Amino acid sequence: MFQRFVRTLLYSFKSLLLHKLRAGLAVLGILIGVTAVIWLVALGEGVSYQAQQQIKELGATNIILKSVKPSASSSSGRSFIVEYGLTREDYDRILEGVPTIERAVPMREITSTVRAGTREADVNLIGCTAAWFDINSLSGARGRILTDRDIEERQNIAVIAAETAESLFGYEDPLGKTIEIAANNRVDVYLVVGQTKSRMPSASIGSSLEGRDYNQDVYIPLSTFRSRIGDQVVTSRTGSMEGELVELSQITVTVGDLSQVDDASDIIEILLEKYHGSKGDFSVTIPMELLKQAEMLRMMFNVLLVVIAGISLFVGGIGIMNIMLATVTERTREIGVRRAMGASQTDIIEQFLAETMVLSGLGGIAGVVCGFLCRPANFGVLWVIENWLPEIWRSLPPTIQQLQPIIAPWSIIAAFCISVGVGVVFGLYPARRAALMDPIEALRHE
Repeated sequence: MFQRFVRTLLYSFKSLLLHKLRAGLAVLGILIGVTAVIWLVALGEGVSYQAQQQIKELGATNIILKSVKPSASSSSGRSFIVEYGLTREDYDRILEGVPTIERAVPMREITSTVRAGTREADVNLIGCTAAWFDINSLSGARGRILTDRDIEERQNIAVIAAETAESLFGYEDPLGKTIEIAANNRVDVYLVVGQTKSRMPSASIGSSLEGRDYNQDVYIPLSTFRSRIGDQVVTSRTGSMEGELVELSQITVTVGDLSQVDDASDIIEILLEKYHGSKGDFSVTIPMELLKQAEMLRMMFNVLLVVIAGISLFVGGIGIMNIMLATVTERTREIGVRRAMGASQTDIIEQFLAETMVLSGLGGIAGVVCGFLCRPANFGVLWVIENWLPEIWRSLPPTIQQLQPIIAPWSIIAAFCISVGVGVVFGLYPARRAALMDPIEALRHE
């Protein structure tokens, strides 16, 4: 059986070599189809990866826990303190109880008035850790941002946002200067050590993420916030005093993968409800719209690639069918001789199917080899555009400029298998047509 298979393949090679150009064109059609599949999947994977990274930067793998002030009635002339929200013990429990967490970033926030000389500005005063800047994609424009050492030593320093710096210092360099922060009926002096770059405010996305303006903030170490201002903040109003006791305003939890978000948020809710009961003084928010967008992008890429792969290989299959039909017509007399010498219809079908499989197999192998040239080709095209067509290069979006194809192993296997399958499917009709020829009529063919 094996010897017969090898003999059939060798005969197929010899038959195809009689028409090198025709066979080469058929192989070229499959080669182009397989290469197109691998390249398009690689480019799609690269674009998809960048899209996923951008979504991650927007917070798709973040779980946002916030302190929520419970509804309470206030009466004029009274002084009261409302205690609610997330605690430092909650923070420790979450870190210990949720194994998929990569990091958790606590934060305390109040509104405050900041002065520098004769200028003042109303800002969001945020006590945070060094990780707050990374998780919110905040980078330094001048000086430095907060460090872990600042947190440990409770440094009396501040990092101010772009608009805050402009409001307090105009066009002057704020580094090394001091600001006065009025909070909780006291005024403290802080040394400005850094300024963050201007950042576009984050948009509100449905019910998942609230909009936030990062340009009117002042950041101080969370430990300094606790020691200088404290957990209890009292606000004086006409005829009354209102206060709140909150340890943490927000905890932003990051998990490693999108698939872990739902499970992690469920565990966190159970942990918090166990210790907060029915107070309703916290909320757990996951960016569902972003997660749905990530899933939609993945589905769109998959559908697009399947369609393109089908079209590319379908065209290659039509090319093989046309060539094999022409071959059958030219070899009609040969078919008649073989039938007259005792060859069965199955033998004829096997012969022509073997030839189509050789064509599609060679095209598939050559296509796989060319598929690995995707990254060098992509680099070459981008290099040419960047160096020879700078105007076009500047007009390209960063996603295209930084595109790195990712060759998916499954695409190589799938493209090769489909190419062979296409050869069999599109070679079946010519092979069957050859087998069904009348031997006598075939022998009379000139």
